[in-house]
Amino acid sequence: MDSLTRRNIMLENYQNPYHRGLVKDKDYLLFNTNNESCIDNLDIQYQIQNGVISDIRFDGEACAVSTSAASLMIKTFIGKTKAEVLDILENYEKMLSGEEYDATKLGELIVYEDIGKQPNRRRCAYLPFESLRKVSQKM
Repeated sequence: MDSLTRRNIMLENYQNPYHRGLVKDKDYLLFNTNNESCIDNLDIQYQIQNGVISDIRFDGEACAVSTSAASLMIKTFIGKTKAEVLDILENYEKMLSGEEYDATKLGELIVYEDIGKQPNRRRCAYLPFESLRKVSQKM
């Protein structure tokens, strides 16, 4: 993916994030992710039905990278089973850390493939994903 396409996808998901806004529903699991070294602080809600993530919502204050990553994470993981979540998450983590990964499993998340070159931004790109391991244990 070329750098202009990458930038446009990130910018679109920052300016018009998918599923921004929390819901008042006791059936949603709520997790908070924050970065102590900056302003990033996101609340992320998950709805699990029959072992599948049926909805994800988020809200909070965060930089462009964390906000766009939250939006793309939501688009990627709605409708996924625990096995699918863990497989995609593992490949995403490997990509961010510079290890070998399967790019075909990441979809638009591939926009962060070069973010690992900037360690401080890697944390921003991973912040929304921190809760996925926790939520997968409840699936």
